[in-house]
Amino acid sequence: MNTSTYAVTGMTCEHCVHAVTEELTALPGVTGVHVDLAPGGASAVTVTSEGPLGVEAVAGALDEAGDYHLEMR
Repeated sequence: MNTSTYAVTGMTCEHCVHAVTEELTALPGVTGVHVDLAPGGASAVTVTSEGPLGVEAVAGALDEAGDYHLEMR
């Protein structure tokens, strides 16, 4: 199992959490998603998967969910 945590901006409410969770869960190999919502800031999104996920796949799922973006550090 692989667990990665991403900083995601643009999330403001539980609807956002649901949308992001749904799109990330649809990625092949993803077994779990947990979101620590930080309205107005960068929310911590932890994804558990069978193997590593590409940043492009995660960013694409966030784009499908709405106007959410990975915070690059």
